[in-house]
Amino acid sequence: MAGRDNGAVLVTGASTGIGRATALELARSGHRVFAGVRNRADGESLQADAEGELVPVMIDVTKERSIAAAKRKVQRAVGGDGLAALVNNAGVGDAGPVETLPVEEFRNVIEVNLVGQYAATQAFLPLIRRGGGRVVFVSSIGGLVASPFMSAYSASKFGVEALADSLRREVRPWGIDVVVIEPGSIATPIWERGAERFDARKPSREQTRLYGDQLEAMRAGIIATGERGIPPERVARTIARAIGARRPKTRYLVGLDARMGRRIKGLVSDRRLDRLLRSRYDLPDEAPPG
Repeated sequence: MAGRDNGAVLVTGASTGIGRATALELARSGHRVFAGVRNRADGESLQADAEGELVPVMIDVTKERSIAAAKRKVQRAVGGDGLAALVNNAGVGDAGPVETLPVEEFRNVIEVNLVGQYAATQAFLPLIRRGGGRVVFVSSIGGLVASPFMSAYSASKFGVEALADSLRREVRPWGIDVVVIEPGSIATPIWERGAERFDARKPSREQTRLYGDQLEAMRAGIIATGERGIPPERVARTIARAIGARRPKTRYLVGLDARMGRRIKGLVSDRRLDRLLRSRYDLPDEAPPG
């Protein structure tokens, strides 16, 4: 059994952002890192930047065969040592009104952010048990406070919070710790990609009339979220600390806005919180004419 300070770790969604920063941080600190990516170029880029042992693993958490193939590769490599940690990070962001966001786009966010984390955990849990390791879920302050037009993303992250709680209570007999990381605004490409998908949609004239002003304000808010976010390396260091801790916390909030968001939610009524969130994104309060 490998120790948690230098054992093998699998990080999903390691191509960019938090996942990439985490894979590099863990390799630098002495772990044998299996970095989950969806294309070879991302894997080669990670290896080029890595200080330490980093092995790219092709994995798409929405595809059962891909997960199974990744498990076989990791299992052959670690043998009886198992895994010191699984970092469930793969995720996407999308935004739009419940009334207009296509159901297939909502479903895709849930599939990647929630079902994918479930599927990866289920597949790799035997290796975690063998290695005396722990499971880390990358959630978000969006899993505690749901912003307007972020229903898909927040629904997936609220689900991750529940998944982690259930799993933690199930695997206690084996001494497996389950940790949730709850970042606030992070400077990652997820927001830029979300804005691109936002722009690519072709709303109807009626949808534009109903939500146009709000959507423009929300789009600006999404971009600002990325611009004002803290570096993903800060989240990576928190994940590394959670993996190495003798007795980790069940949850780690990362960033001032995350801590403030949780505190405010516990202090104010739902309607007061509604007003605060709409003010944050500068959303108009009056319905459009007609």
